[in-house]
Amino acid sequence: METPNLRYIKELSEGDLAFEAKLISVIKKELPEEFEEFSENFKNKNFVKTSENVHKLKHKISILGLTKGYEEAAKFENDLRDHQSVERYDSFVNIINSMMNFLSPL
Repeated sequence: METPNLRYIKELSEGDLAFEAKLISVIKKELPEEFEEFSENFKNKNFVKTSENVHKLKHKISILGLTKGYEEAAKFENDLRDHQSVERYDSFVNIINSMMNFLSPL
């Protein structure tokens, strides 16, 4: 499994530590909130809304350098929207959990 990292954030910031800190702070705040909304929509079997949640979350996956995780999220988003398939749920949740664990000490 891939490991989240800050490479993309550091590249974007071009050494601006305040910018890095602000971006990390926003992700740390929004990620649990968006994941909670995803979980609620999934629990209620609202797969269109769930796919929209995955769409939002996949951008944070990309920002934290998870290329394969982004691809998995994109497939999950399409599966939810087009086929109401939940086959990739566990994989997606593992990606989000790895991100939250990575961000926790920052």
